[in-house]
Amino acid sequence: MSFRGAVRVLLPAVLLSAAVLPIGTTAQASTCSVPSLGTLTRADLPAGTSVVDCQATGRVLRVGNAGVEIPAPGHGVGVAAVSATGAEQVFQVSVSDDGRISYPQFTEHNADGAGITASPSACSDGAYSLTGTEWFGTKYKWYIGDGGMPGALSQSKAQAAFADVINNITGSYNDCGYTDQVSALSQYMGTTTYESDISSSTTCTERDGESTWDAGNLSTGVLAATCWWYQPSGQATNLTVEADVRYNTTDYNFTDSPSTCTSQYDVREVGTHEAGHVFGLGHVGSGHTNLTMYTSSGTCDTKERTLGKGDVLGLRALY
Repeated sequence: MSFRGAVRVLLPAVLLSAAVLPIGTTAQASTCSVPSLGTLTRADLPAGTSVVDCQATGRVLRVGNAGVEIPAPGHGVGVAAVSATGAEQVFQVSVSDDGRISYPQFTEHNADGAGITASPSACSDGAYSLTGTEWFGTKYKWYIGDGGMPGALSQSKAQAAFADVINNITGSYNDCGYTDQVSALSQYMGTTTYESDISSSTTCTERDGESTWDAGNLSTGVLAATCWWYQPSGQATNLTVEADVRYNTTDYNFTDSPSTCTSQYDVREVGTHEAGHVFGLGHVGSGHTNLTMYTSSGTCDTKERTLGKGDVLGLRALY
């Protein structure tokens, strides 16, 4: 039996609630009111709740069409889904070393001021948001799965398309005249038998140690999703340790040939958006429809392949 286990058995329950909690959190009762079955919500596990005492580690917590498996103490996980409808599906869960859960908010910025009601052009819109996670001086080493690919691409063509969208982010690809000042790096590692750790219900499952891009089934309404796992640092940014991407090829059709597109979604536009999440960019919402990190993508659209002002400024803020 571990020391922690011994303490929980031998000490009276009244003493367990006397732990010092972070500012802004409240003490939890020793007997948790977490449902014993089914998925959980943030209301079931308010910030400050001990996932250890409530036996919530590994349980699924959902917001809308997306979810995460609650990580063990000292770990965090985030999920973001690009939508066919514009619905916002993005959130993060952090668990401190002592087992307390929190829900980090994305940091929003607008270099051109607040209150925009109509979407400006990509090169004049300075809005961006940050997830608070990044690859600290390390390369994003990624693989592709060995199954079917979006747009029925071959493995080699999928690898080329995915490499291009990742390079759009690391190279600050834009038509606004911004030079590349982003230090983020990536390295393709080959194919893998591992799948992305994203379930058919758009839930980030336990990570397997490989950052994988693949295709499969996701929640209806979700074109593609990114899950990222990180180590909470207590600082403004946290170290990303894995990021997986999956395209929803069960409900939607994709193409890598925009000139012949009819009603498909562009592999590289959707992929560039997902690569933005991989490297720490969050969503921008209404009023910013011309930026790569806007919440949704339309059929045959390709404009999000190219970064806008806010996308570039967000990456510069991180790297």
